[in-house]
Parts: sequence; C-alpha cells; structure tokens
Amino acid sequence: MKILITGANGQLGRDCTEILSARHQLSCCDVPNIDITDPDQVARVFTTCAPDVVINCAAYTAVDACETDLERCMAVNATGPELLARQCAAHGARLVQISTDYVFDGNRPAPEYYTEADTPNPLSMYGRSKQAGDEAVQAYADNFLILRTAWLYGIGNRNFLKTMLRLALADPERTIRVVNDQHGSLTWSWRLARQIERLLDSDLRGIVHATAEGHSTWYEGARFFLDAMGVPYSMEPCTTADYPTPAHRPANSILE
Repeated sequence: MKILITGANGQLGRDCTEILSARHQLSCCDVPNIDITDPDQVARVFTTCAPDVVINCAAYTAVDACETDLERCMAVNATGPELLARQCAAHGARLVQISTDYVFDGNRPAPEYYTEADTPNPLSMYGRSKQAGDEAVQAYADNFLILRTAWLYGIGNRNFLKTMLRLALADPERTIRVVNDQHGSLTWSWRLARQIERLLDSDLRGIVHATAEGHSTWYEGARFFLDAMGVPYSMEPCTTADYPTPAHRPANSILE
C-alpha cells in the first residue's frame, strides 16, 4: 500500500512513519516539502506519489496561539484537510484525518464521556478550526476516517508529560501547579499509530474515537507519570481559573 503521511515530523507523524514503513511504501511530507494549505503543492504531491491512503497528521496545535493567529490556524486545520479531501476524491485515495477532543465543549460532567454521535460544540479557535476541517473531509472525501484523539504524549517532540519531567528534574523542590479540573485521556502516540496501522486493514469509515483507556485530570496524570519514573518532585493541584489561558479548554473531554 502506498501511503502519504503529512505532518511527518510531528509526534504522531514520526510514530506512524516508523511503524508503517515495515509493511508499506511511504511518502512522508512536512513543511517545507509540502504546505497542505497550498493547492498547487497538494495537487503536485498526489500526482508524484499517487497514494492509496493519506494520513493527515499536519495540524496547528498551539491552542492558545490559535486565538490570535486566526488565518494560519484556519489555513492549516481547515483549508488543508479540505484540499487533501478533494485530491483524495479525485485520485480514489482514502483519507485518515486526525482530529481532537477539543471539538466538544466539555459541559458534560466527568466521568461521563462523549461518543462519535455527540454534536461538537468547540470552545476555542483551535477546536473550531479542527471541526471545520473535519466537516470539509466529510463533505469532499469519498472514503475517509476521522480519528478523534486526545492529550497525546510520546518520546519525540514536546508534550505535557515531557514538560512535567523537565520541570521536576530541573528543581525537585520547586512546586509545580497543575490543573486538576480538566478531565481527559492521556494517549501514547505510538499506540495510536499502531491502532492506525490496524485500521488501515479494515474498511471502517466515518468518525472514530481513538484514545487510551481510562481517564484522569492533568494533575492526576502528571503525578502518576512522575511516580512511575521515580523522580522526586513537588506538585499541587490548581483550578482552570487559577491558571488562565487565552483559549478556553473543555472541562471534560473524555472520549468513548
């Protein structure tokens, strides 16, 4: 199977590249090799690579920056998926679009969860842009799989757990304050890439939730991780109100 991975230098993109390369012929693209917001570049890579499957890991994921960098946010997260969807339809390719838990408003009390059938209602510009991308995929791709995931972490690139480890190692006596009223599922990017590999062998279409089992708050997840690492640390819980950010985040984004 010929697979095009966009956003191949990102956390999930790297894991998909490593896992899928054993069985498939890959074309792995990222900026500057391809800008998914450029129609000519997207058309050119389809002509050159002729993929059977496209896995779109490219995204603008700086949630707070999205609140002010609106044009770039919408271009990458909404226009890019639309261009890929149109080309996939034109070339008979399957599109796997990576989406997010942030398409939901989080008003449902934890530990209740959101299903694929629930109506999105994003709170942030990031969530709105990703939802717009998902809608474009549904409108223009003939064969698509939208995977909503959440709270990704992994060995490569920056992520929440690596930040916690860095802070703890830098100064074990300095108290780290971590939000304890946002609920979700920390998800290992490597395991998600393995799940994508299995899904490529299926005919599954539509929207699928793809997160790790269980759920926690950011605070609970950080404590569990640092305890497992055997790292000394000082940590205390705080509320979302104690740690204001430009973008609103859902209080509960647990996905079934």
